[in-house]
Amino acid sequence: MNHKRIALVTGANQGVGLQLTRELVADGVTVLLGSRNLARGEAAAQEIGPGAIPIQIDVTDLASIAAAAARIRDEFGRLDLLVNNAGISNTREGTVTMAEFATTSGASIVSLDEVRGIWETNVFGVLAVYQAMLPLLRLSSDARIVNVSSGVGSLGANADPSFPYRAIYAPGYAASKTALNGITLAMMIELENTAIKVNLVSPGFTSTALNNFEGVETLEEGSREVVRVARLGPDGPTNTFTQWDGQTIPW
Repeated sequence: MNHKRIALVTGANQGVGLQLTRELVADGVTVLLGSRNLARGEAAAQEIGPGAIPIQIDVTDLASIAAAAARIRDEFGRLDLLVNNAGISNTREGTVTMAEFATTSGASIVSLDEVRGIWETNVFGVLAVYQAMLPLLRLSSDARIVNVSSGVGSLGANADPSFPYRAIYAPGYAASKTALNGITLAMMIELENTAIKVNLVSPGFTSTALNNFEGVETLEEGSREVVRVARLGPDGPTNTFTQWDGQTIPW
């Protein structure tokens, strides 16, 4: 089968990842719908239809990542688009409201195990997937990496006392996105003399499980910048950190 473009989206069985997969498939892209739980990935792929292919990938498990990379190499021979979307806001089971989370996330009281757990997915997981998938991206004639971050991780924004989300900056989720931004900058520098392009994006404050569905934007609205950047062609920009509609976010 001739695949005009092959994408891997991690954490794609729900939220922004699912919406992105749905829109890329509608564009004719073959999307490997990455999911830690394969059954959930299969259900999401069935919902979208042909063009969405479920693949098991747990970004905190090196063996799982290696198996996914081997499958992509064997079945498709390359990767054109990598979207590192998988992320968590906390490690707790069940429903946690944003108000409840805020009372236990401050720098003086947050559990170190909680911080490590969040960073394992949001920071180290992205780096691990990047390292495993880079050889496949090098085989593409139009490769792009899109890392899904958050404006709440911007040091430049949080340094401004008027920044509306400054009060929630804490070592867990927000600082993990700061670290992700740094990891992404390292990728940009490493690849700046290659044909592989790298973009960092912040979705809107979207109603998803990440925020206990307390976000103010619909899935379609909140996913717009991720979708826009993932659709960029070979002449599109690289080394950007943006939110909708292409607005630059301070690092």
